[in-house]
Amino acid sequence: MAPSPTPPEAPGLATAAPAAVDGDRQGGEPSGEPLAIICGGGAFPLAVAEAATRAGRRVHLFALRGLADPAVEAWPHSWIALGQFGKLCAEMRRRGCRDVVFIGNVLRPRLLDVKFDWEMVRQLPRIFRMLRGGDNHLLTGVGEAFEDAGFRLLGAHEVAPEILVPAGQLGRVALGRDELDDVLTGRHALAVMGPLDIGQGLVVINRHVVAVEAAEGTDLMLRRCAELRSNGRIRRRAPSGVLVKVPKVAQDRRFDLPSLGVATVEGAAAAGLAGIAVEAGGVIATDLAAMIRAADAAGLFIYGFAPEADGETGR
Repeated sequence: MAPSPTPPEAPGLATAAPAAVDGDRQGGEPSGEPLAIICGGGAFPLAVAEAATRAGRRVHLFALRGLADPAVEAWPHSWIALGQFGKLCAEMRRRGCRDVVFIGNVLRPRLLDVKFDWEMVRQLPRIFRMLRGGDNHLLTGVGEAFEDAGFRLLGAHEVAPEILVPAGQLGRVALGRDELDDVLTGRHALAVMGPLDIGQGLVVINRHVVAVEAAEGTDLMLRRCAELRSNGRIRRRAPSGVLVKVPKVAQDRRFDLPSLGVATVEGAAAAGLAGIAVEAGGVIATDLAAMIRAADAAGLFIYGFAPEADGETGR
């Protein structure tokens, strides 16, 4: 895959000029009301806290025990166990928080591992209804519970817009005609699967969907692709194929936007893929500049395609 300044165009796949990775950030007046950041695992909670602080907003991190990175302790923080819904709401009110952001990895826990407080016990009928469905159904139910408690939910990208992946070719490597066809195939497949709340990503090689992300997440899906290639189930020569990621259809974008990181690039390279294509403005990255450097070093492209219009499938 040779470097190229301009990718070819294809019907049904809108392109846009690349956005700056390190653009100007506008600060704001400090807010007297702190932002509550409920922190799951991974680096995103700290990235959001840093971005909100740069924008002039005070933050308080509510770190989920057993999930959040211990580095949250460098910030104003409180540790909360899963299931302590009443304690969490009380702590947020005590600290003057009204706006709330959920960010970070949270796996569905076993009920035996949840420390129920009385308020959580009162919510059990609602919780059981939430668990009967996919992740989007579950997270939307969680959001409704917090709104009913008087809080306002914000998407992480609303307080930290710089974590959104922009449009266009984002590194030195451009995608070719075959990869554009794979992107179209992947986008169409995800649009069809989205209403079933299955996943946010898949791998396409030669217009053939070879792997779909489900509960295991992107990294393990890419590991499966590497195994398929090593055992001969994928016969097309590497590098070939594309990881495609988009938000689910009708997804509540305050929660669980698809995410990328340097580990994603490393996994795509290990799987023998040619690159990564995502919906611009619908996927987040903790450190996009580092991810682009890793992709350039591995000879992979990263491409942000424009969101499709309502009813459009890209085919």
